[in-house]
Amino acid sequence: MTYEELLTQTALEDERIIVMTAENRALVRNMPKVLGSRFIDTGITEATMVGMAAGLALRGRIPIIHALAPFLTMRAYEFIRTDVGIAHLPVKLSGYIPGLLSDGNGPTHQSIEDVAIMRGIPGMEVYCPADEDDLVKSLPAIWASDAPAYVRVNHKKGIYTHRPFERGQAEIIAEGADVTILVYGFLFENALKAQQLLTQEGLSVGLINMRSLKPVDEAAIVRAAKRCRMLVTLEDHLKTGGLYSIVAEVLLQYGITVRTMPLAFEERWFKPGLLTEVLEVEGLTPEKIAAKIYSSSKLVYAE
Repeated sequence: MTYEELLTQTALEDERIIVMTAENRALVRNMPKVLGSRFIDTGITEATMVGMAAGLALRGRIPIIHALAPFLTMRAYEFIRTDVGIAHLPVKLSGYIPGLLSDGNGPTHQSIEDVAIMRGIPGMEVYCPADEDDLVKSLPAIWASDAPAYVRVNHKKGIYTHRPFERGQAEIIAEGADVTILVYGFLFENALKAQQLLTQEGLSVGLINMRSLKPVDEAAIVRAAKRCRMLVTLEDHLKTGGLYSIVAEVLLQYGITVRTMPLAFEERWFKPGLLTEVLEVEGLTPEKIAAKIYSSSKLVYAE
């Protein structure tokens, strides 16, 4: 099932759902003829769309709104914080082409700080599915919740069949004694392949899909930290405020010390290009991820 098929089915079953977009119809191009007046395109006006969504939510509707991730999270931030966050309204924000999925775009169109921005809003939930299968398994529970939520929409086909989704629960793919990779979103597949490469090198490698970043599965992080020698956080996001920060906060809260290696962007945006080129240049191919982890794991054993 695709994102649009799931949204169509859900909206037809629940008349409270209003589908909205700020002239970003890539995910919902067939919805107008299906929903009629329950489909609203506000044009390139992300803040206006969020304000309208808040008003509709106050009247018992469930708005599911769509825009390019950088413009949804930054251009409309004040409206999300004030109209949706403070009022704690069930507006569901779908961010399109987040992170490295905006491969050909420069810094103005890259969304690699969206997790930090959205998780800073009290009551806002943040989800980052690994692929289309993970996305469609996650959304029913997210849409059914009374909480506002930001979803990094990743509709790319994957190679892994995911387990059923629960809000606040990580998906444990494998447990390891040497290294555990914590990852979310588009880079999950590369992490899975890197884990397989490292296993072939004789390392015991765990892998956790952190599909729910807020609420986050603290128990899964703590268990991995106590079980292995090194944690690796892998994300197409700035190091500040993303998964690395989340893991650091959890470890500090529970008084746990473990070597943690972040693979993320530090104080810079990525150079645009074809997605394969960006992954190669940024060292985020499975082979380069595995090589970085293998090298660092040897340092841990040498200490």
